[in-house]
Amino acid sequence: MTRSPFKIIVVGAGPAGLLLSLLLAQHGISVTILDAAKELDNRPRATHYGPPAVYELRRAGVIDDVISEGFLPGKICWRKIDGTYLAGIDNAILGDHPDRVVCLPLDRLGKILFRHLERQKSAEIKWNHRVTDIGQDDDKAWVKVTTPDDEVTMEADYIVGCDGASSQIRRSLHGDWTFPGITWDEQIIATNVYYDFDKHGYEDANFIIHPGHWHMASRISKDGMWRVSYGEESGLTHDELAARQPMKFRNMLPGNPSPKEYKLANFSPYRVHQRLAQRMREGRFLLAADAAHLCNPFGGLGLTGGIVDVGGLSDCLFGIWSNQANPDILDVYDQVRRRKYSEMVDPMSSENLRRMFESDPDTILDPGQDELMTLCKKAEDDVDFAKEMALGINALKYDFTQHYTKPKHIVGKM
Repeated sequence: MTRSPFKIIVVGAGPAGLLLSLLLAQHGISVTILDAAKELDNRPRATHYGPPAVYELRRAGVIDDVISEGFLPGKICWRKIDGTYLAGIDNAILGDHPDRVVCLPLDRLGKILFRHLERQKSAEIKWNHRVTDIGQDDDKAWVKVTTPDDEVTMEADYIVGCDGASSQIRRSLHGDWTFPGITWDEQIIATNVYYDFDKHGYEDANFIIHPGHWHMASRISKDGMWRVSYGEESGLTHDELAARQPMKFRNMLPGNPSPKEYKLANFSPYRVHQRLAQRMREGRFLLAADAAHLCNPFGGLGLTGGIVDVGGLSDCLFGIWSNQANPDILDVYDQVRRRKYSEMVDPMSSENLRRMFESDPDTILDPGQDELMTLCKKAEDDVDFAKEMALGINALKYDFTQHYTKPKHIVGKM
């Protein structure tokens, strides 16, 4: 069957945009990625991919590379500031389950996706292409783009904003200051550090509960690098925060180390948000991942949720392209992904953050104090329940092909 031309523009060459483009291009759909930068973002950023994200990476054919360059983390646990173990979830309980949690810094995932995308004939990436304006009518959507040499207008059937928290696509659709939600008062410092947590009995991921020195210490590489993210006072400058870092480590980390006992590789202060776009579909424009919603990083729900977004969106666009779905499947995408954020990502990630600085570590295991801690303790004595807990985040997934108007068995046989 001869198809009419069908083209997608993806704005943003971060991992979300690259993964969406790869999933579409593997079907032969024409995809152009636009990015204002001159190359891939090399900031390490997030690191942990939950089971529903691993499922999408496996679908894209990149999971073997991700596991080869990263690793499969074991236990996630909560502790007191003195290192006392409270409760945890052991991912190792899943054994060789194909969608077990994987750890790899996000910049390295971007490089893997880029390598795979380069092999796709129907995909292209245009660097130094900054979107400045947008438009659409009944037949097409377009973006005005500034390049180093010119200003051009580019058209497509659909345009997807995967351009991050400051998304130009979202701001063009909804206004510069319309991104409902909150900014946390708490200041977060993300560091990458080489320090021997193993000799202190730390697990692969550790959340420390304390009103003043709450933090997370998580292994992020096979060569001994750890991510330590901690809370700080608001209102301090970058220099003031950097000056306080040795004191924070001395008070927070096991062994109370001095700077000569660890190697600090990265130091990045930032603010965290809980925000959800008014809509993730406006006609022929769509939003996904951080362009559509934000949450704090404790628990990896933002990264995992964003990857699940683009996996579902790829199924919707493929359904339209292959004449198996009507365009209104994109309204279902908007409704479902926003609901998953509101009902799961936002409350769970907010609870993860508050637990660290609002809970009393001496009473958190008492009956009725904290539901998650109660479930973790139950899982320690019930293998089947432990597996169920480890895979519980799969509730973020949604099968959009159930909204195809033709049987799924004809997928790919047009």
